[in-house]
Amino acid sequence: MADPTGCCHPCATCLLCFYSCQWITAKKEKRKGLRTTKCDCSWFLFLFLVFLFTLVWLYFTVIILNDFHNFNEFIFKQRKLWLDWSLVLLIATAVLITYSATLLVLALCLQLCGQPLKLHWLHKTLLILTALVVAAAFTGLGIKWTEEWRSAGVSLQATGPFLHIGAVGGMTLLAWPLASYIYRTHSTGLKVFLLLVYCAVMITLYLAPLGITSPCIMEESQLPPKPALVGHRGAPMLAPENTLMALQKAVDCDVQVFETDIMVSADGVPFLMHDEKLIRTTNVEAVFPERAALNSTAFNWTDLQQLDAGSWFLERRPFPTVQSLSASDRQEVARQRIPSLQQALEAAKQSNISIMFDLRPENHSNYQSFVNATLAAILQSGIPLQQVLWLPDGFREQVRQQAPGLQQVYGRKRLQNEEEPLLRINLPYQDMSSEEIRQYRRDNISVNLYVVNQPWLFSVLWCSGVSSVTTNACQVLKEMERPIWLLPSSTYLIIWIVTDCVSFLAILWAFLLLKYWLFSLSVPPESETDVLLTKINSLMQE
Repeated sequence: MADPTGCCHPCATCLLCFYSCQWITAKKEKRKGLRTTKCDCSWFLFLFLVFLFTLVWLYFTVIILNDFHNFNEFIFKQRKLWLDWSLVLLIATAVLITYSATLLVLALCLQLCGQPLKLHWLHKTLLILTALVVAAAFTGLGIKWTEEWRSAGVSLQATGPFLHIGAVGGMTLLAWPLASYIYRTHSTGLKVFLLLVYCAVMITLYLAPLGITSPCIMEESQLPPKPALVGHRGAPMLAPENTLMALQKAVDCDVQVFETDIMVSADGVPFLMHDEKLIRTTNVEAVFPERAALNSTAFNWTDLQQLDAGSWFLERRPFPTVQSLSASDRQEVARQRIPSLQQALEAAKQSNISIMFDLRPENHSNYQSFVNATLAAILQSGIPLQQVLWLPDGFREQVRQQAPGLQQVYGRKRLQNEEEPLLRINLPYQDMSSEEIRQYRRDNISVNLYVVNQPWLFSVLWCSGVSSVTTNACQVLKEMERPIWLLPSSTYLIIWIVTDCVSFLAILWAFLLLKYWLFSLSVPPESETDVLLTKINSLMQE
């Protein structure tokens, strides 16, 4: 079959200009007799794979946004540079995916127009660089942030049904350029190979829902109660972390537990602080420049009270929500100081919320004295012991004996031969499957998972039946009245069948329509003389 041009010459010329980086008209291209070679096909395949590779990285980028604040903190500890690196990552990823997607669309349009796929060497170089950059990003993720691979597995429970629909839709659209290429090529073997590969991929996609599982595929009547909210260091998107203002903002978000971190000063006063050093969340470099690099436990309580624990929040803006603070909130932020555990317990008692904490650093030589000082502060505060959730593992038996009323929370799963049954556990959300959460719920074990910031993740854990989640975004999760999506299994079955049927009919229509279209373009129209002679001949026969 001839290679008819399926679109106007100006359109084909523009496509060739952007794809081949040469301003040459489609007519000249045709006169030169240029065709798509095997090398050109190989570069098109490489372009398609780079696009898919970059698309997968875009998906990972969106998923890891839930945990990206941890990455920002890690970079600050290493380089003393604070920046919202998630914005940099999103911009870079958007540039890469836009570039590869644009080239792919140009290539598919050229194929539909019957033009050669002569990719310019500059595009080839940039595609190779794109593949290397994305490969380096995946490698770094695997080395430095391995838990995010498990986060991707969790995310598929939320996105699986929609990824299936998107994949079916994308492959269905690919039927048009594929049909165009098959009808234009003269190699029977290549035609058969492409059709077999395409059919195998489509059959796999059509049957993919058999392997898709999501806790949110359920009847609404089966939906467990909404998980309780635990404020991670308070409400760190609305106030400086581990301050009394952060605790109050968490109370305003209806959190049931204030989660914090405890250090003990050199003179034995427990206080709220996450980092071992004071540089990130105080102005210690301005007040005590010669001692700024020391651990926070090296400072006495009098020194710690001189530090500003709020202004950094306005200067570095660790979350975009800082920009929306009111003038009164900004003034209150500037007045924040490092609170003692005694002050935090008093505020928790007045607000009637529980408090859960880690005691740091666990490897300190005086850790037992830290435990004793912390326990003494709790007992002296007068707070009901059932409002205190004790998380540190060190010297737990001693704590249990001295204060049996404390709620013991374990940072591990239960063991097979557990002497005393666990009542509360606190784990990263990547460490618990939906099946385990349901089993623990049936066994009356309270499961708290951290850190959950994105609504999609909260929805999955809600459907799974988790008891509570630790979050930075309590103001967001508070407003959720139901999971983002909830589908009865019968409804999902209908969506699955309709999607597959529409896709199959669209593919069939694409192949039939293109065959008719290309055939009509390849048959030369009859001249007016031929038409006139035919009419005269028919009249004479009558």
